[in-house]
Amino acid sequence: MQTFFSEDHRLHFPQGELHGGELVTPFERPSRVEYVLRQLKERGFPAVTTPDAVDLSIAHRVHDAGFLNFLETAWDEWKAAGNAGEIIATGFAARRMSGAFRPPPRDIDGKVGYYALAAETAITGGTWKAACSSLASAQSAQRHVAAKGGAAFALCRPPGHHAASDMFGGYCFINNAAVVAEMFRLGGAGKVAVLDVDFHHGNGTQEILYARGDVLFASLHGHPEDAYPYFTGYADESGEGEGEGATANYPMRPGTAYGEWSQALDEAIARIKAFGAEALVVSLGVDAYKDDPISFFKLESEDFRRCGNRLAKGLGLPTVFLMEGGYAIEAVGINTVNVLEGFAEG
Repeated sequence: MQTFFSEDHRLHFPQGELHGGELVTPFERPSRVEYVLRQLKERGFPAVTTPDAVDLSIAHRVHDAGFLNFLETAWDEWKAAGNAGEIIATGFAARRMSGAFRPPPRDIDGKVGYYALAAETAITGGTWKAACSSLASAQSAQRHVAAKGGAAFALCRPPGHHAASDMFGGYCFINNAAVVAEMFRLGGAGKVAVLDVDFHHGNGTQEILYARGDVLFASLHGHPEDAYPYFTGYADESGEGEGEGATANYPMRPGTAYGEWSQALDEAIARIKAFGAEALVVSLGVDAYKDDPISFFKLESEDFRRCGNRLAKGLGLPTVFLMEGGYAIEAVGINTVNVLEGFAEG
């Protein structure tokens, strides 16, 4: 299985994240990928490939143009306004503020709050280039699979599944999964499935795809009453309009182990088969692991191998794996590559 990866991910490394009322080193940090790369090499996977240049025209099909322009120009505006630190949202277009339904403010501080869904995710001088390099890896993986079949892995950083059509947060800026699904559709696939196995609900992917009937979104995640991003991912959210029935959520409670989790996975696989998907996009977060610091599921490392095997045997589709979360640093490489090996063995 070919891996696509860009060293430009290092350009995004905020020095602070709001967690538990303190500024801490972000859980989503550059060192995460080093553990994945090490495992890929030790287990004999092909040498990683640097992606082709990013094609932002596809991103414009799933994201608001003003939002993408904000991401590209925010740092320059922030510095021009005389701000010394990193960009962190301090005011939001909240539920009862009419500003939520008006154009973004002209002031950069207001723009940040308008486009942010949470305050834990900072923007730095290198964030835009890193986000584009992450998308480039995802796009190159899709082109590889579209041309040769089989599967490919995009070691994306920063991740993407929390990025909505016009909001960033949850460490995410551009929604790689939505872009890759769109690329499969543009390439001729009649129907595509996005399966999100990250512990946290892929709220951004759901929002982008919610009214579409040609892309099924299925997510296994911590229950929104208990887990970030809190406000989406309930089981009764099933899509709207043409997308009614094309969203399937499997929220689970604290302490969920592989037995219950795998039942949800099997249900999602059955939904994808019944949907008639011709290609599969996997938002591969491994933060369902028992020792993840910001999650509460109890999967063991070997369970991730079983997950990959189930996907291969249950679906057998052209598949693009996209790296999302996973913050137990010492285990993130083991768990990620276990999924890929399990898939290859299937």
